[in-house]
Amino acid sequence: MSALGAALLLFGLFFLLLFASVPISIAIGVSSFVTIVAVLGWSDATFILGQQMTGGVESFPLLAIPLFILAGNIMNSGGIARRLIDLALVIVGRVPGSLAHTNVVANMLFGALSGSAVASAAAIGGTLHRRQDEEGYDPAFSTAVNISSASTGLLIPPTTAAIVYSTIAGGVSVSALFMAGYIPGILMGLVVIAVATVIALRQGLRGGEGVGIRQGLIVLLRAIPSLLLIIIVVGGIVAGVFTATEGAAVAVVYCLVLSLIYRALNREAIARIIRDTVSATGVVMLLVAASSAMSWIMAFSGIPGAITDAMLSVASSGPVVIALMLIVLLAVGAFLDITPAILIFTPIMLPIAESVGMDPVHFGMVLIMAMCIGTMTPPVGSVLFVATGITGVSIERVVPRLLPFFAALIALLILIAYVPALSLWLPGLTGLLE
Repeated sequence: MSALGAALLLFGLFFLLLFASVPISIAIGVSSFVTIVAVLGWSDATFILGQQMTGGVESFPLLAIPLFILAGNIMNSGGIARRLIDLALVIVGRVPGSLAHTNVVANMLFGALSGSAVASAAAIGGTLHRRQDEEGYDPAFSTAVNISSASTGLLIPPTTAAIVYSTIAGGVSVSALFMAGYIPGILMGLVVIAVATVIALRQGLRGGEGVGIRQGLIVLLRAIPSLLLIIIVVGGIVAGVFTATEGAAVAVVYCLVLSLIYRALNREAIARIIRDTVSATGVVMLLVAASSAMSWIMAFSGIPGAITDAMLSVASSGPVVIALMLIVLLAVGAFLDITPAILIFTPIMLPIAESVGMDPVHFGMVLIMAMCIGTMTPPVGSVLFVATGITGVSIERVVPRLLPFFAALIALLILIAYVPALSLWLPGLTGLLE
């Protein structure tokens, strides 16, 4: 079977199953198996599918994913979100629309610690939305701010998205990816704050009363133990003290000790944390296993090379190719969650990016940010559904309020794609680029 025929069968069946509401991991596995059967025959297909799925999850770096998920779940129940919200109020308390800005800053801080956009949207949005309602904020606007800022933690390290990309991209340095995420992640938060400020001024939303220096220092001291997690984990990984997997284990122990000190955990909470971690890990690892089989059949059939040749034949100049990639990635992000999107499209898009001179670390940031935008868009936006579920605001009311944030974030994505220094300056400064 030709590369074109294999691609049509693979992706045609995958999207058909996806639109039939088949779970993504099952859709990936079934479409991969059928394509392997068509290319190699039944007897080889069963052996190869099992081999690739098993080999796909036999990776030491991937062990960091369940550990970071566990750390994030401990944070959700350990009283850390409340302290970060108090710190965010101190930082932006006097700005018009201060509670909206508090939401953004708290999402940036908590997302960086938990590495989960959904957890951030639930923890921060769930804590703030009642207070925002009491102070007269439009619930649709508040929900839109929470949605558009929750995914900043997917860029600001430590983040499991970078670990997944590193594994699939052939061992791109996790340390370099972590450092590369700081500037895009912070810029993403600042862009949301800028849009929220304009809307707040138009709506006449007032700022908070602020706090005195003494109270501000108390809040900062209460938040420092939580913030130290970033310094310990990311600093240790970048400095080479431990690997990303070992850093994830350190994060679990640190969060557990901190939560015990705060007396925020009991037997029921620990049981729930373990149950949620096992459930989330099972979903992610099944995706990784199924996507490993899909990646193998794509490589065996020559699909990535055929797609690269086709795209370069349409547009040979680098800027045009990058523009086409951005369009494809934004479209993909609207239909796939971030983990399966990275698993499926990294083998396809990375060769194209490298063919026009993009560094793999730079492309990783572009890919992850495009998927971050996808988490806030229907029909499959996970953060969109979680945030609207928390506030009880319908998606129909929220989407129009999301459009200004969506447009601003797309503009930032374009800037990051065409200005490599925004992603590569920090890794280069710390000597992490090859």
